[in-house]
Amino acid sequence: MILAVVFANSVGNILVERFNGVPAEERLHWRSFLVKLGADNLKGVKNEELLVACHKSVYIVYTILGDVSIYVVGKDEYDELALSEVIFVITSAVKDVCGKPPTERLFLDKYGRICLCLDEIVWKGYLENTEKDRIRRLIRLKPPAEF
Repeated sequence: MILAVVFANSVGNILVERFNGVPAEERLHWRSFLVKLGADNLKGVKNEELLVACHKSVYIVYTILGDVSIYVVGKDEYDELALSEVIFVITSAVKDVCGKPPTERLFLDKYGRICLCLDEIVWKGYLENTEKDRIRRLIRLKPPAEF
């Protein structure tokens, strides 16, 4: 299961978060842990270079895209290899929506569309859609008959 997808800015403020199967009392721990992990390790990392960590028998794959850090946390069948596919789809969708690796301002300007993409990619803790064209079609917010 994909436990969390978290986007943070360069100073560690959470921009978007999606938790699945994580109790509310543990979410604060995960937020602070992921932000600290990024602060310690993402300095000087190139765009979309993947980093991997393991914590309490879960896997974490994270990267930086423009001014935004992206963290994906998974367990069981979502090991580091599966999570690398998830984060690749997420970064591709964000670049597609923003037109380039986003600054924080551009990310926040496109916040609604990014959230729609994220909801189409990860659904209830599982990878749902990976095809860029299908995701683009699903977030258009038009009835299917109008395609």
